[in-house]
Amino acid sequence: MSPLLGRAWGSVRSLLPARADLALMGRNPRRDLLAGLTVAIVALPLALGFGISSGAGAEAGLATAVVAGALAAVFGGSNLQVSGPTGAMTVVLVPIVAQYGTGGVLAVGLLAGLMMLGLAFARAGRYMSYVPAPVIEGFTLGIAGVIGLQQVPNALGVAKPEGEKVVAIAWRAVEEFVTAPNWTAVALAAGVVVLMLAGARWKPTVPFSLIAVIAATIAVKVLHLDATTIGHLPSGLPAPSLGFLHPTEVPSLLAPAVAVAALAALESLMSASAADAMSVGQRHDSDRELFGQGLANIAAPLFGGVAATGAIARTAVNVRSGGTSRLAALIHAAVLAVIVFAAAPLVAGIPLAALSGVLIATAIRMVEVGSLRAMARATRSDALILVLTAAATLALDLVKAVLIGLIVAGALALRAVAKHTRLDQVPLERDLPGGHSDEEHALLVEHIVAYRLDGPLFFAAAHRFLLELTEVADVRVIILRMSRVTTIDATGALVLKDAIDKLTRRGITVMASGIKPGQLRTLDSLGVLDTLRADGRVHGTTPDAIRAARTHLHCSGVLPIPLQVEVEVEVEVPNTVPEEAAR
Repeated sequence: MSPLLGRAWGSVRSLLPARADLALMGRNPRRDLLAGLTVAIVALPLALGFGISSGAGAEAGLATAVVAGALAAVFGGSNLQVSGPTGAMTVVLVPIVAQYGTGGVLAVGLLAGLMMLGLAFARAGRYMSYVPAPVIEGFTLGIAGVIGLQQVPNALGVAKPEGEKVVAIAWRAVEEFVTAPNWTAVALAAGVVVLMLAGARWKPTVPFSLIAVIAATIAVKVLHLDATTIGHLPSGLPAPSLGFLHPTEVPSLLAPAVAVAALAALESLMSASAADAMSVGQRHDSDRELFGQGLANIAAPLFGGVAATGAIARTAVNVRSGGTSRLAALIHAAVLAVIVFAAAPLVAGIPLAALSGVLIATAIRMVEVGSLRAMARATRSDALILVLTAAATLALDLVKAVLIGLIVAGALALRAVAKHTRLDQVPLERDLPGGHSDEEHALLVEHIVAYRLDGPLFFAAAHRFLLELTEVADVRVIILRMSRVTTIDATGALVLKDAIDKLTRRGITVMASGIKPGQLRTLDSLGVLDTLRADGRVHGTTPDAIRAARTHLHCSGVLPIPLQVEVEVEVEVPNTVPEEAAR
C-alpha cells in the first residue's frame, strides 16, 4: 500500500468503531438495559411530538429515533450519547417543509449527512470549543422559546395557521382560539405540563412524560372527549427509498442542507460535551461523533425519517439512569422499533394536545434560570451576546442566530483585547548608562523619550496607537521598547511604519529595541525596519538604544562632546597631516 493510501486508510479507520467499544458494551449490560428502557420511555412522546412539529408526521419522528439512534450509537464518538429528532432541528425543518414539502426535508437530511461526513474527515470537531458560552446559553434559550411557541396551536386545539415565523403563528392561533375556544385541548396540554414539571421536582427519575401522555389518552377515550389525535400510524418502517430526491432539486436544497448540517454538528457536539461533564472518566471523540451523526442522517431519510442530532435531554436521562456504554442507546432504539411494529394503533390514539404539553414542559425545563442569571451578571458583553443570540433565534433562524452571536462575541472580544494594548512613556533613569555628568543626564532625559508597547499590536488597536504616538511632544529621539508586544499583524505593522515615517518627517529620530524574533517576519515583509536598520537604529536592549541615541545627540550638536572625545580628536588631527607639513 502506498504511503498516501496508508494515510487515507488510517484517517478512515480512526473514525470507525474500535474493539474497546465492544468490550465496554459487555461490562454492565444490566445497567445499560435499564438505562435504555428508561430513555426509550422518555423518548417516545418526544419523538412523536417533534415529528409532528417538523411537519413530517409522527411516523417520521419514530423512524428517526430508531434508525438514527442506532447508527449514531454504533458509529458516534460518545459512549453515552442518545440521538434522534430534537426541538432545535424541528425549528429548522419547519420552514423547509413549508417551502419544499416532506420530500424536501428528507433530501435535506441526506445532503446534511454527507456534509457532516466531510466535516468529520476534515477534522472539524475541534472547533466546537471556540463557541462562547453566552452564545450557547442564548441559543438554548431561543430554542426553548421557539419550541414553546410552536406548540401553541395544538395546545389550544386550533389548526396551525399559515406562515413560518413562530411568533406570528402563535399570535394568530390565539386569535382563532378566542373566537372558538377549545377548552378540552387546553386542559389536556396544561395537565401534561403540570404533571411533568411537578413530577420532575418530586421524582426526577420517573418518566412522567409518558405517564402524562397515557393518562391524557385514557381520559379522552373514557370521557369521550373531543380531541384531535395523532391518527393513522403505519406499522413498521418503510422500505429504503430514494424516490424523494430529484436531481433538479439539489441546487436549491444546498443552502437548507448547510443550515441543517451546521445545527446537527453544533447540537451533537454540545450534547456529547454535556455527557462528558455529567459522567466520570468519559471523553467523546468530536470527529467520530460527526462521522456517526453523518451516517445517521444519511440513513434516516431513506426510511422516512428527518434530520437527527444528539439529544441533550435524552442523553442526560441515559447518564442519570446509569448508562455506561453504547448498548444503552442501542436498546433505546430497539425498544422504539418494537413500539413502531407492535403498538402503532395504540400510539395513534394519543391526543395532539397532550404531545404539545410534553414539548412545552420540555421547553420550560431547557431554561436553566440560575445559569442564565449567572451569565447575565458576569459582564455586560456576556449579557448582550446572550440576549442577542436568543432574540435572533426567535426572529430569524438558528444558524443565523449562532453566526450573529459568534460575530458579536468576536467583535466584543477584539474590543476588550484592544483596550489592553497600551503605549506608556517609561522613565529613562534606570536604563541610562553611566559615565556622564548630572547636566548631561538632564539633557538626555529632556531630549530622549522611551515608550513601551504592551499587548497585541493588531488591527483593532493599531490606529489608536498611531494617534497616541504621533502626538508626542517635540523631542529629538524616541525609543520604542517592543519586548512586551505579544503579536503583530499586517495592519499593526503598517501603522507602525506610518508612525515612524511621520515622526521622521518631524525631525524626530526613532529607534527600536527588544523586538522578538517571531515578529521580525511580519515587520520585514512590509519593510517596517528597512530605514531603521540602514541607519543602525534597531537594538537588542533599551540600554543599547539609549547609548546609540546619546551618540546621535552628540554628533548632531544637541549635546556637548565629552572631554575625552575632544582630546581624542585633537590627537588624531596631526596624524592626518603629511610628514613634511608637520615639520
